Amino acid sequence: MAESQKNNPLHGLTLESILAQLVNYYGWEELYGKINLNCFKSNPSIKSSLKFLRKTPWAREKVESLYLYMLRKSKREV
Repeated sequence: MAESQKNNPLHGLTLESILAQLVNYYGWEELYGKINLNCFKSNPSIKSSLKFLRKTPWAREKVESLYLYMLRKSKREV
């Protein structure tokens, strides 16, 4: 199984660490601008956002997709 996941940048990452990196990179306001989710606008916190994202697969996919985009973008900037 490890062989099939070796090229997956999300393998081994928790949703919490992904979200924390996105917040650190973009900030809550810009994150809300990129993904229009109320949990990023109205009194945002990691804990409340995680609660929503764990219940909402389509929103989690958007967050993971933005994370992958952020990784590609930061590799190009180096």
